Amino acid sequence: MKTVILSGGLGTRLGHLTSKIPKPMVKIGNMPLIWHLINSFVFYGHNDFIIALGYKSKIIKKFFNSKKIKTQKKTDFIKCRSISGKIIKITLVDTGMKTLTGGRLLRLKNHLSDTFMLTYGDGLSNVNINKLKKFHEKHNKIVTVTGVHPIARFGELNIKRNKVINFKEKPQTDKGWINGGFFVMEPNIFKYLKNDKTVLEGSPLEKLASSKQLMAFLHKGFWYCMDTPRDKDNLNEIWRKKNVPWKKW
Repeated sequence: MKTVILSGGLGTRLGHLTSKIPKPMVKIGNMPLIWHLINSFVFYGHNDFIIALGYKSKIIKKFFNSKKIKTQKKTDFIKCRSISGKIIKITLVDTGMKTLTGGRLLRLKNHLSDTFMLTYGDGLSNVNINKLKKFHEKHNKIVTVTGVHPIARFGELNIKRNKVINFKEKPQTDKGWINGGFFVMEPNIFKYLKNDKTVLEGSPLEKLASSKQLMAFLHKGFWYCMDTPRDKDNLNEIWRKKNVPWKKW
C-alpha cells in the first residue's frame, strides 16, 4: 500500500524556522520531522512513499537523494534504507507552489490506482497503522480519517481545595475529536477533487460525510502537530526523553 505525505505547504506559523527550509524538514533531534514520520510507517511494514512537494521542494529532494542507495543516479524515484535498514521507495512529485491539499492529492492521481494512505508532513503519532488499515477494510467506505484529541491551548490545573495537585503544560485533552491526518483512502476519492484550489478538508470530506462514506478511526493515544515554534520545542523536549511515543524503530 502506498503512503502519501503532503509536504508542500508554506508553514508560515513556524516563522523564521521555515524561511529557508520547508516545514517537514524542521528537525526533531538530529532528523527532519518527515524522516521520523516515514520510519514510524516503516515499522508497520509500509515501504512505498509518495511525497507531494511544493514550497522549497529542492531541499526535500536533496535530503532524500543524499540517502539513496549508491548505485542510483540522482532522480525523483529513490530507493534508500530506513533507520532499521529496510529498503524503502520514495517518489518525489512537484504538486505546485500554491496548490491546496485536495489539489495536491489530485495531482497524484496517476500514481494511486489502489487503496492508499495519506497524512500530513507535520504531524507525529503512535497510532497503530495496522489496526487503522484493518478498520478501513472492514467498513467498505471511501475514506477513513484518524480522529484524535486536540492539544489544549493552555496549561491544565488539577485543583483540590485551592491547592494545585497537578500541573500540565498544554496537555492533550480527552474531550472532542479533530482530524489527525493518517487517512486511508480508496481511489474513488478523486471524484470529489476538482482542481488545484480544492481543499481536501472542505467540500470533499463534507460531501463524503453527508453521503456516509467517511469513517473515523478513534485514536486516544499520542498525537502532536507542529504548527508553531513552541510545538517544535515541545517535540524536541519529548524526543530527549527515554520513551518517545512515535519512535518504533
